[in-house]
Amino acid sequence: MMTTSQKFYWYFMVLVALATPSSVWAHIQAGEAAGFLSGIHHPISGWDHVLAMIAVGLWGAQLGSPAVWLLPVTFPMMMALGAMMGLLGIPLPGVEIGIALSAIVLGVMVFTEKRPPLWVAACIVGFFAIFHGHAHGTELPAGQSGLLYSAGFVMATGCLHGVGIAIGLIHRWSAGCVILRVTGVFIAAAGVYFLFSGVT
Repeated sequence: MMTTSQKFYWYFMVLVALATPSSVWAHIQAGEAAGFLSGIHHPISGWDHVLAMIAVGLWGAQLGSPAVWLLPVTFPMMMALGAMMGLLGIPLPGVEIGIALSAIVLGVMVFTEKRPPLWVAACIVGFFAIFHGHAHGTELPAGQSGLLYSAGFVMATGCLHGVGIAIGLIHRWSAGCVILRVTGVFIAAAGVYFLFSGVT
């Protein structure tokens, strides 16, 4: 039996698919199809992206409704803005630093079980999403569709948030709370590693 948050994710993914114009999918050329697949692959190709996106889901699950769905919706929306900047060649200083800091900050939020006002939590998530999106946008493979590439990484990001939420549901039990806090420490520590090693 799916929870309300899990149902929301499926509805969200269906809406994303339905909102994509049918003309986009008609007569897809090889480069365009590859663009969609590249977009799906990109967020899961680097641990800095993966851990930060899962952390958004974990933190949302800890905070409960409405954060459990608002944060994972805010992230892709702001990430799309950052991606547009990257696709248009608009520079954003410190992208790699911002990505590493996102893992640190979100990991600390999970570890400490911070419960700021909802708008503050959304601003934190949205701010870091811009850096992740910019990195995705600037790495569009040559000759591939920017639209399908963007749709791919937005969908992959949503799935990673869903993984975080699913894992985060263990916070309902005392042992689960401890496991989540330890996971937060791991994510923050990984962020420190990314920050000083330059791993992306």
